[in-house]
Order: sequence, then structure tokens, then C-alpha cells
Amino acid sequence: MTAEPADYSRGIDPERALKYAVQNIRGDRAQIVEGIIEPVSPTWDHEATAEVIRDQIKPRARALGCVTGSGNLDLPGSSNWYVPDIAVVPAAAAKGAGALLPDQTLLVVEVTSESNAETDRVVKRRRYAEYGAPLYLLVDRVERSVTLFAEPGRLGYTRVDGPHPFGTLLHLPGPFDLDLDTSEL
Repeated sequence: MTAEPADYSRGIDPERALKYAVQNIRGDRAQIVEGIIEPVSPTWDHEATAEVIRDQIKPRARALGCVTGSGNLDLPGSSNWYVPDIAVVPAAAAKGAGALLPDQTLLVVEVTSESNAETDRVVKRRRYAEYGAPLYLLVDRVERSVTLFAEPGRLGYTRVDGPHPFGTLLHLPGPFDLDLDTSEL
């Protein structure tokens, strides 16, 4: 028995096709930023910076019943599929999930690299706000600063704390209520 040829007379959904493709790339992880597929291959220095943040928030995340990781975040209705450096999500939402939505996170952290600093500073900040990520922490290794964005809306975050130079204590508000030590970044 031969399979029937696919019927494309009604077209294809480009968003769905693009997101399917990036999820099925073999080898390196990839994300989609404004329709462009980008490999996710951080350097060890980048990972060491993320680890400093992760180590500080992990105990509080556990106490809140959450997990920390760099799982996929889908932004439906757009050509975006992000792989954040760190996301804090309720353990119940993470269990069995292939991808979550930004509004299902408690915190998203992006650590800049030379190649993507503007994407993290501008594009992802705007999109995370648009899709309801309650807190977005930008660790800018290029500018050597940290900025916390809160209170998301369709036009962006309405509350900004920073940029602060590395070495500053940065307060993460509830539900974390935690002071991040950025001196080791």
C-alpha cells in the first residue's frame, strides 16, 4: 500500500513548519529568533556565568516547587522558539512538557554573548514581555551589567531595575525575595 501524497492545496502553516523543523534538527540545540534558526552552543565562559546565577536561585526555586533549566519556550502566533539560558518553572508544568510558554515561567534569564547581545537586550526583552514572562533577568557580559525587567505588558516591561554593574547586589522580588550576588560574574 502506498501513502497518499500530501495535499498542499490549502497551503501550509509556516509557523508550525518552522517550529517542527527546529525541534527535529539532529545534533545541536537550536532556537528561532524572529524567523531565523540559530544554533544554541554556548561557550564555557557563558555557562560559568549562568551557573553563578543558577546556583543562587536553585534553592529558592526548589522551595517554591519549581525546577530550573534551559527548556524550550514557544511563543505561539510568532516565528519564535526560544531556549533561554535559565528558566524557573513550576515542576508540575515542566513534567511531561516539550515546550512551555513564557507566562508559565516565574523567571527567565538570558546571558549575552558577543554574537547575540542585541537579540537578548532588545528582541527577547520585548517578546518575553509580550508573552507574559513575569521577570526577565538580563546578564550582559558585554556591558558587564545586570538588569531585571518586571511587570510585563504588550508594550514591554513597565518596571526596570538596572543596568547595574557586575558586583552589585540585585534584589529578585517575590516569589523569590532573594538578593543575587553578581560579584562573581
